[in-house]
Amino acid sequence: MTSDSASLPEGHGHEAVLLAEILEELGPQAGESAIDLTVGRGGHAVAIAQRLGPTGTLVAVDRDRGNLEHAGNRLAEAFGGDPPSIERIETVDAARLGEAAPIGRGPRIVLLHGNFAIAPQALVRCRLPVDLVLADLGVASTHLDEAERGFSFRFDGPLDMRLDPTRGPTAAELVATLPEAELAQAIRLLGEEPLARRIARKIAQRREATPITTTFEMADVAQDAYGPRARHSRMHPATQTFMALRIAVNDELGALEALLAEIRGTAERMAVDLTDGVDLAWLRRGARIAIVSFHSLEDRLVKRAFAGIARDGLGRVETPRPTIADDAERARNPRARSAKLRVATVGDSAHRRTARTATHDP
Repeated sequence: MTSDSASLPEGHGHEAVLLAEILEELGPQAGESAIDLTVGRGGHAVAIAQRLGPTGTLVAVDRDRGNLEHAGNRLAEAFGGDPPSIERIETVDAARLGEAAPIGRGPRIVLLHGNFAIAPQALVRCRLPVDLVLADLGVASTHLDEAERGFSFRFDGPLDMRLDPTRGPTAAELVATLPEAELAQAIRLLGEEPLARRIARKIAQRREATPITTTFEMADVAQDAYGPRARHSRMHPATQTFMALRIAVNDELGALEALLAEIRGTAERMAVDLTDGVDLAWLRRGARIAIVSFHSLEDRLVKRAFAGIARDGLGRVETPRPTIADDAERARNPRARSAKLRVATVGDSAHRRTARTATHDP
């Protein structure tokens, strides 16, 4: 584990996954620009910012305004400055971005509240191409620990599950309105739940009598669908259904696909435009991109997208096999057990690393 202060989870309720490996693979350099598309509680962001230094720029994005504020405060604390202001990702412009000053001894910090899928558009609008991109696709531990957010069946709370609680339908609204067949398809595809049809049927039956509005009620429906099998299941019967609903509520795969399309499109433009101007969009030539996934569907999308970029001569894959947490981190942080890190470079790059993290496919 790195010695950076960001590796210390105390007081922040969340430990950054694969932090040392991400720093090694991305190799942040003084004066570079980076974007953390899912800043969460700020663990990765602080460590990257320490490497960028006062001449660098860090853009931090999150759907959860509370987490974004926490990350801003953590960055300010790390560098001895005032917390930066938060901009809506849809409305930030170059003028306001230009007002952002370095935080104390640290880099210039920009906090954007919104969906990371449209972050590339914001960077183009602000004429701020970046050298480094990080997306940690996991849900923050704080989401799972706050009953009122409705992500976990460990606590009884409203069946919400929105990463941005100010926007979009809740999980309860999805459960109430989706036809049974669509529910079954979502639970099967997004949650990889073998009993998806039985669970969807139970949902349809239950909601006819009374709305399903809490996490305990939803967990009870899944348990009911499992019947006697629940006693022999290696995980709680509601685990995969809750994951499927969360992914559906937040359109997580859609956001990832949009991001990967933006990466691909920029790489294609680099191949035909040999200049280094800002018109190349949101990535600088040779930008390093790191994506941490926690679900096979996410990892498959990232793997295929990066492989296509390499196959077509638009960049290269830096991690032929995904980097996973070592035994020590997996024992210390259960969240790291399913994490897979994939890294790619787009366009030409003068950035070379002599050391490589040992990787293997589990």
